[in-house]
Amino acid sequence: MNELIRFDPSKTLPATSRARESGEPVAGRRPNDVEMARVLRTRPLRIAADTSSGVIAHWKHDALHDVVEPMLDHVVMTYPAGSMQRLERRTGKSVAVATARSGVVTIIPAGSTSRWDIHQPMNVVQLYLPHKTLERVAGEARTSAPGDLLERTGYPDPITSRLLMSAADALEGSAALDALFRQQLTDLLATRLLVAHAGSSATIQPALGGLAPMALRRAIDRLRSDSDADVSLGALAAEAGLSRFHFCRAFKDSTGLSPHAWLRQHRLEQAMNMLRNTDASIVSVAMQLGYASQTAFAAAFRRLAGETPSDWRRRAR
Repeated sequence: MNELIRFDPSKTLPATSRARESGEPVAGRRPNDVEMARVLRTRPLRIAADTSSGVIAHWKHDALHDVVEPMLDHVVMTYPAGSMQRLERRTGKSVAVATARSGVVTIIPAGSTSRWDIHQPMNVVQLYLPHKTLERVAGEARTSAPGDLLERTGYPDPITSRLLMSAADALEGSAALDALFRQQLTDLLATRLLVAHAGSSATIQPALGGLAPMALRRAIDRLRSDSDADVSLGALAAEAGLSRFHFCRAFKDSTGLSPHAWLRQHRLEQAMNMLRNTDASIVSVAMQLGYASQTAFAAAFRRLAGETPSDWRRRAR
């Protein structure tokens, strides 16, 4: 299941936002988003859930002076550009003081408890990453089993910060494109955590070549399918007989593009053909290509083509 949820403040957090790798919550612990909503006394601006990877949530909250109870999953946080806020975090007798700003990350390993003191409103993006996802990525990368994640508070890591901010974006407004992009980004984030923030740092082996011709042809046929259910990263990798980790690397080695970038380019070419060769309305083109709205389609088209669909159609005919 992949979903992007925008919250109505008059409603409680929906159960569908509680995506986790393995079903039922641990006894005595709240789901991650429910615990954060309790502590922050608000609801996320946006939450994107993927049962095969984790959950990404964007929060804006007021000053905070409270204890965060043990979380089900690892929590990785970063802060959008313009953030500049003092963080105070107490774990047992240990006290960490840092500044929340662009390019730094905070990591709370699963099961840990901290007292937080944040004196002003905060803008933060959080990834709730199941340990099983780390284990899967470590296994697929053929590296050692992941050690415990290190606790970090306002730790400089622009690579992890940039990946997490990218994964949290609203993206294209297309369910298939957005889900595929988040799946890729979450696996990259897990890889980065294994390399830079685990007790025993992993070494990721370099790519070993592209897909076999038939496997590449099957992957491209699946990406060209009209069924969005066929283009998840898991489905693409299974079709090729590879792990998600190795499929992404091999596909890019074969095509020069990630699966998400290939599908985005393919959708752009489809849009151009429809705009040039049919009289279908912009709204109809957007719907046929799986975009949530004409506005989302127009924004995505302009990012790639440099002009609006209407302007491009007038020039192409």
